[in-house]
Amino acid sequence: MDLKHLTLLGLQIAVLGTVFGFGMSTTIADLLYVVRRPGLLIRSLLSVLVIMPILAVALVEFLNLRIEVEAALICLAISPVPPLLPKKQGKAGGLQSFGLGLMIILMLAAIPAIPLSLRLLEIVFARPFVVGTGTIARAVLLMALLPLAVGLLVRAVFPQIAMWLKKPLAVAANGLLLLGALLLLAGSLTTIWSATGQRAVVAIFSFVILGLLIGHLMGGPETENRAVVALSTACRHPAIALAVATINFPDTQIIGVILLYLITSAIVCIPYVAWQRSRILATRPE
Repeated sequence: MDLKHLTLLGLQIAVLGTVFGFGMSTTIADLLYVVRRPGLLIRSLLSVLVIMPILAVALVEFLNLRIEVEAALICLAISPVPPLLPKKQGKAGGLQSFGLGLMIILMLAAIPAIPLSLRLLEIVFARPFVVGTGTIARAVLLMALLPLAVGLLVRAVFPQIAMWLKKPLAVAANGLLLLGALLLLAGSLTTIWSATGQRAVVAIFSFVILGLLIGHLMGGPETENRAVVALSTACRHPAIALAVATINFPDTQIIGVILLYLITSAIVCIPYVAWQRSRILATRPE
């Protein structure tokens, strides 16, 4: 096994550990927060699953992009909610109950929504798109739902162990995630640089900014909810997007564009997260 595969394995373990930690910090009542607010749930689903794919199609049609950039934007737009997103939402001051509940609902919704989106894209672009529903379901189950469920079970059956384990697990997962990300970035600089030309950066920057704006508006009047919906709309699942793209665009160098999206998204979201956090802290009593 070479360094690249070890790095990817380390990143997967870090993600699993982080989601497992979410489960140990969450109750069933937390997960039902969004279900008890149907208006907020409907607006969130529209923002993430409907408006963003339409926006991606508009950007592709308007900017006349290279095929790999078009493919990346389309595949990212129909691949919602990476499993580490609740951590970023928490930094922005968003409600953990809403963030985790919405993540689970969006993950489950993605299983039928992604194939349906591809069928609609067939009409728009007049070309066939394929994806196995089982592939999406497997990714959702293994990388999000299963570790979260195990974490919930540990919290329910062994609450003291869960309390003791949360902090060291978070430190180990964060360290492994940072190390893996740095190694992956260092080994992919050439690929990422090659993806930056011909309006690719403009398209990806616009995609993220517009996603934050749309989600912020769709989140309603409560600042904590706006932060969650905005980040859920702008941040997409790179692994699912890459799986869909690999099947439908096998001859394109799409991984560089997806890595460029991850870097752009991380940078663009920093000021939004800081702004939202400052607004939320300003409204809380001292």
